[in-house]
Amino acid sequence: MLKKMIGESAFKLAGWQYHVEPNTLENKQVIVGFEHTSMMDAVLSLALFQIYDIKIHTLIKKELFKGPLKPLLEAIGGIPVDRKSNQDIVGQMVDLFASHEKFNLVIAPEATRAKNGEARKPIRTGFWHIAKAANVPIVLMYANSQTKQGGIFGKIYPTELHHDLALMQKLYKENVGLEIIIPEAK
Repeated sequence: MLKKMIGESAFKLAGWQYHVEPNTLENKQVIVGFEHTSMMDAVLSLALFQIYDIKIHTLIKKELFKGPLKPLLEAIGGIPVDRKSNQDIVGQMVDLFASHEKFNLVIAPEATRAKNGEARKPIRTGFWHIAKAANVPIVLMYANSQTKQGGIFGKIYPTELHHDLALMQKLYKENVGLEIIIPEAK
């Protein structure tokens, strides 16, 4: 109850509203979030998970798991990742999904925000490969800074990469007014 109150307070203080579409969440899923424009999106995402009592895990660069930050990152479900190594992150995530009765992996795909005025680039697709290999749905989460609304509005079950990305692009545009840029089909 306390977690829910804290989460709701975060939304109220930020002046945001949230909505979670009923029957969207399952015991295991990859949750993707767009648009990632600031750290406030991450704070509000964590608040939303507190409101719905959802234990999450997220990939965080391993360099941050040092000193006093390490216990905090572990407490919020951080999984250290060495982005410079050739480790099989997809395989590691599949193993984690298989070894847990409930597992929620939250990912804000790279290229969801431009840096230093650069044009946004197509999103990275690692989240799709993880969901497909683990045989779990991709749950669609949003944070629209223009409307100050966020939440969870849908899910897809991975079938074919470019078809699914085009579907996600359409769903984000039609349902929450967000434009995501997807890579071109090869």
